[in-house]
Amino acid sequence: MLTEPRSGMLAAWGNALLGGFVSPDDAATAIVGADAVHRVTGVPGEDGPVGLTLALGRLRALGATGFRVALPAPGHPLGLSGPPEFNARALEAEEAVVCTGAALGLVPEIEEIGPRGDVRTEVTWVCSAVRDAPPADVPSLGEAERELAEALRDATAVLAKLDVAGSGPVAEAALDAYRARAEASTEVLAPGYPARAVRVLEMARRVGLIVSLAYGNGHGGAVSASEMWARGEALRPVERVARRATVAAYGAVVEQG
Repeated sequence: MLTEPRSGMLAAWGNALLGGFVSPDDAATAIVGADAVHRVTGVPGEDGPVGLTLALGRLRALGATGFRVALPAPGHPLGLSGPPEFNARALEAEEAVVCTGAALGLVPEIEEIGPRGDVRTEVTWVCSAVRDAPPADVPSLGEAERELAEALRDATAVLAKLDVAGSGPVAEAALDAYRARAEASTEVLAPGYPARAVRVLEMARRVGLIVSLAYGNGHGGAVSASEMWARGEALRPVERVARRATVAAYGAVVEQG
């Protein structure tokens, strides 16, 4: 995982704002990151799109006490609670933010504008009603940490056997990018998060990187169909565990609150 999901940034810095750790402007700046602009549409009581600062304030006024992340995949509605229409939009985007304390959720729509070499990314968060129910399949931080260690151990053994290692120029470039980002980053999560959440998220990122490198390195030594099938079987549960851990880490403030 070389980049954070936008839903993670919104949830983390939205939680920091609600907890009084950062100002509204600082939270909005962190959420936007390298994008050109973020807008929110569908916020109850607001006509048309509004800026992040206004939207976060409005959500707090509507009763939002925290933000969770959803990272669904086909057959795995991780972090979602319904209704089907919201789940479908979140699955298409592969991510969403769900409010606690207010039955509302946000799904990002990404648009890239401009000519090659001068492309700007604009994000519109679509706010709509969600079902007030526990999110699907979200583990505790402790569970996530244990699952990550076990899945990483098992997958490493299988991938080593199949000669699918994180090696070669593409893998090295990805690892260098990961190290550079880690060295440049002063905060893994926004202020207010417990140390265990930081540790779990970092581990989930490393596991995600291993999975992406294993998929990106072609077939490696796996020359038979059965060996390629075995590699996929080894990677799928690891990727699932990494997503579950990521959701747990971003939601840790809500769980402890």
